[in-house]
Amino acid sequence: MSGYHQAKWDEPLIFEIGQADRIGFKLSKLDQKTSLVERIDEPHRRKRALRLPQLSEVEIVKHYTRLSEMSVGVDTVFYPLGSCTMKYNPKINDLISSLSEVSSVHPDQEASTIQGSLQLMHELSKWIAEITGTHSVTLQPAAGAHGELTGCLIIRAFHQFNNVNDRIEMIVPDSSHGTNPSSAAMAGFKVIVIPTRNDGSVDLESLIDVVSEKTAGLMLTNPNTLGLFESDIQEITKTVHEVGGLLYYDGANLNAILGKTRPGDMGFDVVHVNVHKTFATPHGGGGPGSGPVGVSEELDKFLPLPVIDFDGNEYSLDYDRPNSIGKVQGYFGNFGVLVKAYAYIISMGPEGLERASELAVLNANYLARKISRIEGFNLTHEPTRPRKHECVISCEKLKNDTNIGAGEVVKRLMDFGIHPPTVHFPMIVNEALMIEPTETTTIEDLDNLVEAFKIISKEAHQNPSQILQAPFKTASRRIDEVKASHPRTMCFSWRMLEKRIKT
Repeated sequence: MSGYHQAKWDEPLIFEIGQADRIGFKLSKLDQKTSLVERIDEPHRRKRALRLPQLSEVEIVKHYTRLSEMSVGVDTVFYPLGSCTMKYNPKINDLISSLSEVSSVHPDQEASTIQGSLQLMHELSKWIAEITGTHSVTLQPAAGAHGELTGCLIIRAFHQFNNVNDRIEMIVPDSSHGTNPSSAAMAGFKVIVIPTRNDGSVDLESLIDVVSEKTAGLMLTNPNTLGLFESDIQEITKTVHEVGGLLYYDGANLNAILGKTRPGDMGFDVVHVNVHKTFATPHGGGGPGSGPVGVSEELDKFLPLPVIDFDGNEYSLDYDRPNSIGKVQGYFGNFGVLVKAYAYIISMGPEGLERASELAVLNANYLARKISRIEGFNLTHEPTRPRKHECVISCEKLKNDTNIGAGEVVKRLMDFGIHPPTVHFPMIVNEALMIEPTETTTIEDLDNLVEAFKIISKEAHQNPSQILQAPFKTASRRIDEVKASHPRTMCFSWRMLEKRIKT
């Protein structure tokens, strides 16, 4: 098992290499008698020369090539990041989204000139509605958490439309993603947390105790963050609906149920979808994302503006929706990301999407059984229950026996060429490792992960100092996590580092 690329941990910044007057590219002299600087009004001119690194083209290429070799992603290593569904992104989708017919379109064009783009988005929204079992879909939200906020605003608008202003409580399980209570709070709701039973499901009795005429809704992931399907989902839905509340589906785990069941069929009124998790568009890195939201027919009137309509001949943008929550993002959504999701769905087809979920579930259960048999690692919440797309392994026994916990285990995993799984989440599991292999992982990768866990278990019991010094093969060795997260020690720019060096 190979580790990460062995790069120099103290790779210099671009400002630290090169020499004075070294030039990578030189512009030819202008024919005009006056320079560009002289054409700029005095108040707008720089008072001192712009500080740029002085390097040759060769030095620049070498520097950024070295940095690229230090990067870790889904195209370089096994990336079993639980709940984030870091699946492979087919390159054909990237190619399609970069075509000039896609990249050169501007959303301010007249609707008559972007009929192809509107058709693509209209069809994609219909497909997502069919996949999720909802009536209509907005593509505007820029990410999953943004979709959550949009859904919460729709729920609030629904209750206000019905002149019910005392529905101020949003219920979330203690195993929910952290963005659930955050989104609910941002929408103005008071968050009510309910516990998880020993079998890993929502405590139905606790839910019955907290629902009331103040309940606006329940936010739920199914399967949940433990990788378990909520077997009481019909009773949960009935409990919330009987008091006048709505059901919100966190679509982060939709990859587990494609083609098998639909949130709308479970009784959910609002559904968000992370296209980067389910439909293989890029994930992470701070770039654009997409979190479409589907709603039941009763909630259609509250969707963000504009809505794309089709009269059988022409696509148009409908702004005449007085009950809409308004725009939640500029224009109609992150179009390039939506094109990739469209390409993925159309290339996979219904059978392909269903097969993807089957393989994701198979891979997760394979790892759950294999890893839980290794000394120190336990599968939580009724180990005999089948998992869906992910599993949660507890390192609590390993921690108690060897003082090597989840945080130490994942640092050592990096030396085996494996990106760490999610650590310490869900928080209801002590020393949790949340592992999601996805459907695109090979059996060799799965077995390599199992073998790495076996080695780490043996090291923890026989030579824990080996783990306490890991990782050994990464570009950066172990860091001081407390110091790194402290506001006074964090560096966000070259100037901050330069100032610290001087002082």
